[in-house]
Amino acid sequence: MTGLLISSDNSEFSEDLYRQISRFIADINFDEEKPDVIIVDENAAQKIALRRQYPNVPIIYLSDNTNIEPDYLDIMLKKPIKLTELLDIIQAANHRLDNSQKGFLNFNRYELHPKQKELVDLVSGKIIKLTEKEVDVIKYLYKNFDKYVSKSDLQTHVWQYNEDVATHTIETHIYRLRQKIESESSRPLIITENGAYKLVTGK
Repeated sequence: MTGLLISSDNSEFSEDLYRQISRFIADINFDEEKPDVIIVDENAAQKIALRRQYPNVPIIYLSDNTNIEPDYLDIMLKKPIKLTELLDIIQAANHRLDNSQKGFLNFNRYELHPKQKELVDLVSGKIIKLTEKEVDVIKYLYKNFDKYVSKSDLQTHVWQYNEDVATHTIETHIYRLRQKIESESSRPLIITENGAYKLVTGK
């Protein structure tokens, strides 16, 4: 599921754009709190504000002015836009963090580099290699940093409703991930409460 936030001073434009996008991307939903991709229409100040609020989320900026300097997670798109082009960019932008050499998540003095499949302990400097699934688990817990995530949530969003994945498989993945990280550091990575999981972010 891809969370999309559209920011525009023109509410009719944003509603129509979301309606058109949702017709062609089945797994998209409007998400103001934890978007995976943000679209900003024209407003440069709003783009800057949203970048501060969501430092690791790709922003697609729609504008007539292409002279604005983008950062590595910005995608500039000149208006008028073609829907087919925008759809392709949304799909690509959702993987921008994974595919960027500079893309990383920072939490509790750890730094996750998804492309390299590495977690860096910023205190000791140690680099811990991760599996692709371990990276996916951390990324999903990071996105939901303010709440506990159930096993069924992980099964749905990380294992993509794979019926072959039993809850004990998820428990084993979390256990091994914690052992791998926490055996190298005195700081916790994931805490558990009532069978649900939460990333320790320091936020």
